[in-house]
Amino acid sequence: MSYDLVIKNGTLATPEATLKANVGVKGGQIAAIAAGPLDGEKVIDAQGLYVLPGLIDGHVHFRDPGLTYKEDFATGSQAAAAGGICTIIDMPNTKPPLSTVEAFREKVSIGESKSCVDFGVVAVVVQDNVDRIPELASTGILGYKIFMGETVGAIPAPDDGAMLEAFGLIAKTGLRVGFHAENNQIMQHLIKRFKAQGRTDALAHLESRPEISEADAIQKVILFAQSTGAKVHIYHMSSRKGMELVATGKGAGVDVTAETGPHYLLLDGPSDMPRLKAMLKMNPPVRGKEHGAALFKGLLDGSVDMIATDHSPHTLEEKLKENIWEAIPGFCGVETSVPLMLTQVNAGRLTLNQYVQVASENPARVWGMYPKKGRLAVGSDADFTLVDMKQEGVIRSERLHSRSQVSPFDGYKVKGLPVYTIVRGNVVMQHGEVNPAPIGKLVTPQAR
Repeated sequence: MSYDLVIKNGTLATPEATLKANVGVKGGQIAAIAAGPLDGEKVIDAQGLYVLPGLIDGHVHFRDPGLTYKEDFATGSQAAAAGGICTIIDMPNTKPPLSTVEAFREKVSIGESKSCVDFGVVAVVVQDNVDRIPELASTGILGYKIFMGETVGAIPAPDDGAMLEAFGLIAKTGLRVGFHAENNQIMQHLIKRFKAQGRTDALAHLESRPEISEADAIQKVILFAQSTGAKVHIYHMSSRKGMELVATGKGAGVDVTAETGPHYLLLDGPSDMPRLKAMLKMNPPVRGKEHGAALFKGLLDGSVDMIATDHSPHTLEEKLKENIWEAIPGFCGVETSVPLMLTQVNAGRLTLNQYVQVASENPARVWGMYPKKGRLAVGSDADFTLVDMKQEGVIRSERLHSRSQVSPFDGYKVKGLPVYTIVRGNVVMQHGEVNPAPIGKLVTPQAR
């Protein structure tokens, strides 16, 4: 049998095993995994490379539609491809927000006309669209999102009564709902106090969003989930206490999952914010190194399910303000996550197999894409991230493919780089060169 694509001489890395094998692709799916030779119309020699199941970033803001001066599906997906990411999940706080069936259709049309990687979308839940939850579930969304704290786009959370009703309705759909989990009243109280004191320094942002703000919101999410049976997810978890609450919820039988990002694992807010200032402003904030150490431990023991970046591009004019309250929160991440985390693999902080678990299989499972995504097996999509664990580089903001080249990791030395990104058998990045052809497709939930 001749295959459309053969990847030969590579070392396959799954969560369970590492083995030498050849892979054959037919019709966009994995058709063979074999120790012996395979014939293909196109052959990639992966000698010296590791072949990973296509990596997934479950939390990006590609700003399409309505905010495309910051990013769009074309530039965002090219950044993903350059960074070794095969599938992304786009967030709903665009203009208009993805809160209706019509907005869903517009988002999908835009994505499939521009994206060079596959994508899923989630719908936002607000006060006035709770009754649309069942209708939205039928469209092909992967799940829902509720913003509990102040965020870009100023999308308010539903009140507790509407939120509890939403939990119950979402539970019936079988989909998952994720949360930007911060107690807004605590934060606004502190922001008001610090402004009255005349504080405009970068650390004021960190201090205005204390650990208890995140923990309180996570605790409410878990309690509501326990009451309704809803499947819930904590976006961009930043604190040790939040992680402990998630672990306790898991132990009590609640279907709660969580993600954290490289910035929370690798940076230290108290020392890095005075240096990076508004460049490091993110919601929730980057906390002290003790939180990063705890979150890293949580990745290894299962308390934290996945790596996701909260890729949130803005212009330099929006970011670089001396007054921290005037600076917009967020920065790019989808292109830098893989090399940053492979560097941690090379440093011995986690194995490559553990990284595949939290960067591919777990995101696919959490968001209902498995086994179509997140798996090296016959019948799964032919998504692969090929990495060279010996190749070294330096992250440079000006080389990023995003429209807004803003990164607190500018100048970081990395070891371990993606060298091929392959989406359903299509080579969308090869040795740093991205093919921008819009071959990306919407990913919908698999059998629930």
